[in-house]
Amino acid sequence: MSTYDTDFHQWIEEQSALLRAGSLAQLDVTHLIEELEGMSARERRELINRLAVLLAHLLKWEYQPERRSISWRLTINEQRRQLTLLLEDSPSLRQRLPELLVRSYRHATRAAMEETGFLTSPFPEHCAYSISEILNEDYWPAGH
Repeated sequence: MSTYDTDFHQWIEEQSALLRAGSLAQLDVTHLIEELEGMSARERRELINRLAVLLAHLLKWEYQPERRSISWRLTINEQRRQLTLLLEDSPSLRQRLPELLVRSYRHATRAAMEETGFLTSPFPEHCAYSISEILNEDYWPAGH
């Protein structure tokens, strides 16, 4: 049994030391690949989740203008900031935004339905906001 299975932190330390020493043949390549792929997947999931929260709040902002609050505004602004930071740190995710937007929007409409109490969805089937609008700190959808 390797330290990967018994002490993950120690395994990371060992792998880092092996990389620094150039001891590539001794690396736990299988687990390193799994961990790197997992890191990439986590970045995508974070983007999807933050985008979904942002979209849900934009939908609520647009479809329930009478209930707009400072809390919604703060959430929208914070999600935009965090998405900007994520895209600055991982610019290759920007090219995946159209694909990930589709997934995020499905989550967002479900969340917005639950939060608004609408019994039937008033939201468009596909996201009506462009990526540039979604990320633009000056964009605020008009109410219906």
